[in-house]
Amino acid sequence: MTKVAVVFAEGFEEIEALSPVDVFRRAGFDCSMLGLESASVTGSHGIQVAMDGVFDGNFADYDLVVLPGGMPGSTNLRDNETLIASLQEAAKAGKYVAAICAAPIVLERAGLLEGRKFTCFPGVEEQIASGDHQTDLVVVDGNIVTSRGAGTALAFAYALVGLLGGDGQQLAHTMVYDRLFQ
Repeated sequence: MTKVAVVFAEGFEEIEALSPVDVFRRAGFDCSMLGLESASVTGSHGIQVAMDGVFDGNFADYDLVVLPGGMPGSTNLRDNETLIASLQEAAKAGKYVAAICAAPIVLERAGLLEGRKFTCFPGVEEQIASGDHQTDLVVVDGNIVTSRGAGTALAFAYALVGLLGGDGQQLAHTMVYDRLFQ
């Protein structure tokens, strides 16, 4: 079964974290919500979420690691040395690593944007010295996937489902997302 870890840090953006979790679970994936440091994490809009577990520094069992944006969530992720090392190991092992909104700053810190295309929340690219910034809603470059922000969270999730062998287009249809653009 496909396994996904979504890592929640204090100050995460709720839509960017919970929308993908919902979509992954609808796709039948084993999706774990992991608190960076605790089993209950509060988002940037004051919503407290109970985690499935606490990050233990190991992504070996996961096919995908997702980093939600939000502030100060993204900086809390970026400043965690154990997370940075674990992301480097996961990417080196060929696992997908995905970040949305401001969270590509975490990928920058981990050295995962070197020579890659990426996108992020408008203006955040000024904090990222490596990589080739794009303005697409979702950018896939090898095993690194990025997206722009809260408004792109569903497009991000459907793209990730597709990359992992699920039917993201069917989910988009079932959830009436595809009708938004008709």
